[in-house]
Amino acid sequence: MRQVVLNVIIAFLWVLFQDEEAFKVTTFFSGYLIGLIVIYILHRFFGQEFYLKKVWVAIKFLAVYLYQLITSSMTTINYILFKTQDMNPGLVTYETKLTSDWSVSFLTILIIITPGSTVIRISKEKKKFFIHAIDISEKERQKLLKSIRQYEGLILEVAE
Repeated sequence: MRQVVLNVIIAFLWVLFQDEEAFKVTTFFSGYLIGLIVIYILHRFFGQEFYLKKVWVAIKFLAVYLYQLITSSMTTINYILFKTQDMNPGLVTYETKLTSDWSVSFLTILIIITPGSTVIRISKEKKKFFIHAIDISEKERQKLLKSIRQYEGLILEVAE
């Protein structure tokens, strides 16, 4: 957070030092870019990683989530419309590496809002999820576990 505030202050100082008659967004933006360069060079002294890395992870997370949401929605629609007789609902267990309460809760929410699966129970140690899936054939089970691993990896990346 300190890096963002410092970057905005650098951008405002850049606008002030330009001696223009009115505030210009382009001048602020160029000051913001200069601030990014300065903060990137000095980010080791903050004791934190460069803040744009978190923004990149958030964008990557959003892209992965939207992809998973669209593909699982299409799969669920396909099952409802065409493969009602072929459905094989059941339970899948997943053991997580996440430790904090917020990360386990966030992973649970991501599993629940993805169509075709829902978390039924979490173990008392918060290490094992019991997930109900619309299809637990080996292919679909592997796809579900792969998407959960992707979510978990992104959550671990954000939590670092």
